[in-house]
Amino acid sequence: MDTTRIVVLGAGYTGMLAAVRLARRTRKLDVHITLVNPSARFTERLRMHQIAAGQELADHRIPEILDGSGVEFVQGTATAIDPEARIVTLDGGAALAYDELIYALGSGTDTSIVPGAADHAWTLNDPRKAHRFAERLAVVAAEGGNVAVCGGGLTGIEAATEIAESHPGLTVTLISSGEPGSMMGDKARAYLNKAMDRLGIVRTVGATITKVLPDAVELATGERVPADLTLWTTGVRVSPLATQAGIETDARGLIVVDPTLKSVSHPSIRAIGDAAAVRQAWGQIHGTCQSGMPTAAYTADALARQLRGKAVEPFRFGYFHQPVSLGRKDAVIQFTKADDTPGRFYLTGRAAVMYKQAVSSSPVPSMKLSKKMTVSAQLSKGGRATRVTA
Repeated sequence: MDTTRIVVLGAGYTGMLAAVRLARRTRKLDVHITLVNPSARFTERLRMHQIAAGQELADHRIPEILDGSGVEFVQGTATAIDPEARIVTLDGGAALAYDELIYALGSGTDTSIVPGAADHAWTLNDPRKAHRFAERLAVVAAEGGNVAVCGGGLTGIEAATEIAESHPGLTVTLISSGEPGSMMGDKARAYLNKAMDRLGIVRTVGATITKVLPDAVELATGERVPADLTLWTTGVRVSPLATQAGIETDARGLIVVDPTLKSVSHPSIRAIGDAAAVRQAWGQIHGTCQSGMPTAAYTADALARQLRGKAVEPFRFGYFHQPVSLGRKDAVIQFTKADDTPGRFYLTGRAAVMYKQAVSSSPVPSMKLSKKMTVSAQLSKGGRATRVTA
């Protein structure tokens, strides 16, 4: 029997876990797994706001994490996929043939919608740029300047609070179209607002941003919010690679998958994490590490079962929590229902800090441990709410 060639595109949280877990699950089979990523450094996306605030994180190297797993690492960028010939082309012209492809290219912040955002705003897409932002931030802080954080989602909240705590001399303004933390329950959101008040964060709520300027953010009202630095955390974009390859995608470019996370147009391709349009009984999953890691673990297990000729059960997932750091000394955790709506319980203060730290630091150890044993990748399957009844 010929060797089954498996290519994993993307070495973020989902791609790394899928590759390592699949290698362990197929160690007795004739399988060769290749993991492709532009950088040899593993990016901890959950902690990018810490880098932006000037903190140093551990330098995790992908080859070191993979060591002993049997997975081959190829540093490169996928530039094209031929799903009929089953070939991935990399920058420089190299080609990788595959029998099974795991598409884990993830997502980034979209700066293309608002004029000036691409030219004058910073993002948390790349750790190198986050480091440069931190260097510039230190200069602005020394001058007692202004920073605008655009977007009131969890990323924007974590970035604003981290920056305000690390540089108390700054004026930090959080600009949001909706209420920051709107996905949380009333009590958790009240705690969040109290924390932002304590840190002196100015909130501009219900605002539509029309333009980003070199020294300000312009709103639809005509108001200009002063900004020596602008951090953009709102809007999501995915790689156009799948759409360009003729793989069926939705309006946002996510690969449309069946209940086992296979592409509906090309079943030899599986999409995981932010790259996949995954529907559950309660609705469509939105891209987070919390949902991405389970798609990776499931796909590794499902593909291993398929290669052994065994039946594969549909993917099931339900959300469990919304963990939000509020600087290094505070946090709030909203526990949720399966569909990510707020539940009754929440956690704050030191206990929440410890909880959030455990969540943020768990992926890399989990990947390393997955080389030796099966590690659970999710806290909850969501119970009955995740089961398709129709």
